[in-house]
Amino acid sequence: MTKPDFIFEQAAHRRGFVHVAGVDEVGRGPLAGPVVAAAVILDPAHIPDGLDDSKKLTAKRRDALYDELFAVAHVSIAGASVAEIDEHNILRASHIAMVRAIAGLARTADHALIDGNMIPRDLVLSSETLIKGDGRSLSIAAASIVAKVWRDRHMVTLSQQHPHYGWDKNAGYPTAQHKLGLEQFGVTEHHRRSFKPIHNILYQDKIVSD
Repeated sequence: MTKPDFIFEQAAHRRGFVHVAGVDEVGRGPLAGPVVAAAVILDPAHIPDGLDDSKKLTAKRRDALYDELFAVAHVSIAGASVAEIDEHNILRASHIAMVRAIAGLARTADHALIDGNMIPRDLVLSSETLIKGDGRSLSIAAASIVAKVWRDRHMVTLSQQHPHYGWDKNAGYPTAQHKLGLEQFGVTEHHRRSFKPIHNILYQDKIVSD
């Protein structure tokens, strides 16, 4: 099984770029909560061992790498709210989050490696896309870990306010517990109204009330 490496970052360095940021987002699929992006500039001399696509790591390993990355790398986290997801669409909102994460870096990036196949339209610095980049680039893998850990923790916090949906375990994804919670307790302010399952519930409620 192939692991992410530093080849794309090194190639950018050879082209004259000094601060190369890996960028990834998490949270496109959930029915609730923000979409969250992270940007990470790794120090080539201090790259944590074991960086990989966040989905391939245990929660315990992600947590440890999250802390280590904040200690040895430049890290920025940003989100797009449920309101922004509903106003635009989830793809556009994820790109807004990515641009915000890059802008929030304490050290200004001069090149970005973007997970996926689209460069956010508001991104003005040099950039390139990498399909399945979190499994190919160490910087993008680092960003995937940071974004996932932060968002998972955020959903745990939200689950304390709304305990009926299982967000502490499903992070807002449409699991059986989440769907049951929606049936029994309805829609919260953290649900994405533009997503079909939520829209359908609200529309059905409107028909009943009308």
